[in-house]
Amino acid sequence: MISALRLFRKPLRLVGLFAAMALLAACQGTGTGAGPRVGGQTVQVAMLLPMSSQQGGDAVIARSLENAARMAVADLQGVTIEITVYDTAGQAATAANVAREAVAAGADVIVGPLRSDAAAAVGVAVASSNIAVLSFSNNTEIAGGNVFVLGHTFANTAARVVSYAASQGRNRIVVAHAQNLAGDVARDAVLRAAQASSANVVSVVPYEFSQTGVIEAVPRIVTAVNEGGANALMMTADSAGALPFLAQLLPENGLDIGAVRMMGLTRWDTPPQTLELSGLQGGWFAVPDPQATADFNARYAATYAGPPHILGALGYDAIRAVGETTAATGRLGTGDLTASSGFQGANGVFRLRSDGTNERAMAIAQVTQNQVAMIDPAPRRLGGFGF
Repeated sequence: MISALRLFRKPLRLVGLFAAMALLAACQGTGTGAGPRVGGQTVQVAMLLPMSSQQGGDAVIARSLENAARMAVADLQGVTIEITVYDTAGQAATAANVAREAVAAGADVIVGPLRSDAAAAVGVAVASSNIAVLSFSNNTEIAGGNVFVLGHTFANTAARVVSYAASQGRNRIVVAHAQNLAGDVARDAVLRAAQASSANVVSVVPYEFSQTGVIEAVPRIVTAVNEGGANALMMTADSAGALPFLAQLLPENGLDIGAVRMMGLTRWDTPPQTLELSGLQGGWFAVPDPQATADFNARYAATYAGPPHILGALGYDAIRAVGETTAATGRLGTGDLTASSGFQGANGVFRLRSDGTNERAMAIAQVTQNQVAMIDPAPRRLGGFGF
C-alpha cells in the first residue's frame, strides 16, 4: 500500500520554455509540407540525447533511447539508416547548437531531444532548413511546424478512455484535476475527448496541488458527482501525486465506487503497489498495446542484457517512422511523415498527425483484485478519425 503523497516536486522550468515556444510559433509554417528528397542510399539521422546531462537518470534514458533506435535500424528493410549521436548535455542552448551542426553536416532528420524546452529550441534553430524534428517530449504545446512530439499525451489517453467509457454507458463524467500546468492540460484533454464522443462532462473540480488542497477537494468532488448524476469520475493525477489520497479518501467520504466508475489518465500499474488501493478497484485506465510492449521489452533485454527504460521505446518509434516514411516516399518532410496510416512501434501502432502530435493504439485496463485485467484490446490499426 502506498503510504505517502508526494506532492512537492521540482517546479517546471517554464520561463525559458515559453520564450522558445513563442519563437517556435513565429517560425511555424516554414517546416511544413513535403521535404527534400533524401540524398543517396543512406538516411542521415541526427539523434540528440542528454548523454552527459547532470540531471538524475538522463544518461540512462539516453542510452536506452539510442539502443532502441539501433534495434529499429536493424529491423527495417528497403532503407539504410545511419545514426549520429549528438550530446545535448540536457541543455536547451546546447541542443540548439548541435542541431545546427547536424544540419550543416548533412542530417536528413533530427530525432530528439528529450525534453520540451530543448525540443522547442531545436525547432527554432532548424526551422529554416525544412528539417523535421521528432522529439521525445509529450508536451503538445511545442508541437507543430517542423516539431513532432512522440511521447504519450493526455489527449491520446483521454480520447481512448472517454470514448470507451461512453460506449459502456459511462457518459456523465466529473473531472478532478490539480491547479497546475499538467492538471490544466489534462482537464482540457478530457473536455475535448468528451466533445468528440457521446460523453458529457457534468462538472470540473480543481484542487490546489498540495496535501491540504487534495483533502479539501474531496467533499467537493463527492458533491459534484452526486448533484450532477455522474456515473464516472476522471482523475488526472498519478501515483506520485494526488492519486493515492483520492483513491483512499473519496470512498471514505461517501463516494460509491460501485455506482461511479473511477477512471484515470495516468498509468495505475506503475508502481505496482498502486493497484492495491481499494478506491481504484474496478477502475479503468489506458495502456500501450501490452503484447507489442512485451515483445519489444523481451527483444531489447535479449540484445542488451537488461530491460529498457520506459521511455526507450520512443527511440525505436522515431526510427520506424523515419525508415517507413523514407521507404514509402523517399522524403522526410512533415507532410511525408504524417501521410502514413500507421507505423509499427515498440508499444503498438502509432502515427504522426499534421499538428505535430501523435495518435497511439492503446488498450483499456481494469483494476481487478489488485491486478491488471485487459478488458478492451489495443487496435491493430488506426481508423481515419481516432480509434
